[in-house]
Amino acid sequence: MEQHRTRPPQDRPPRGTPPLPPQAQRRPAAARRPSPAPAGTVRRLPNPRLTGLGGGLFCGALMFVIGCLDAALFGASPTVYGVLFLPVCAVTALWLRKGDLLTAPVVVPLAFALGLLPVADSAGGLTGRLVGLFTALATQAGWLYGGTLVAGVVAVVRRAQLANRRSPRGRPPA
Repeated sequence: MEQHRTRPPQDRPPRGTPPLPPQAQRRPAAARRPSPAPAGTVRRLPNPRLTGLGGGLFCGALMFVIGCLDAALFGASPTVYGVLFLPVCAVTALWLRKGDLLTAPVVVPLAFALGLLPVADSAGGLTGRLVGLFTALATQAGWLYGGTLVAGVVAVVRRAQLANRRSPRGRPPA
């Protein structure tokens, strides 16, 4: 008995989608060559697109490393930790995918708490560490709120820009 294909081959776009322009179509490995950069161009910054989970892992890991470095270099200074938290929030919100933008104000406070573990004073044991963490969260709430606000503002601005690009020019958005 003959079996028919149930899905289209992977090398063609699905039906109903417009074909890709020639420069975007895939070439064989032997035919690929790097395009020369025009003279005077500036190298662009990295522009990764993280998922919500990836953004949370990125921000949490980076804040934990910053907390460890702060404890080692600056004697666990909460002010240094808070100042470094603000650009991490902005970068996290900038690097999230457009569908996951609203996770930015959720993941940055969690990352702040994770990074405070090496910075917070602890009396010893699990209870002492938790008391130190909660005390640090209470005393450093201004940095926490500020970073969450930065991430929220960046996410809302990016979301508004994406909505403006999608709406047609002649009509107001619905």
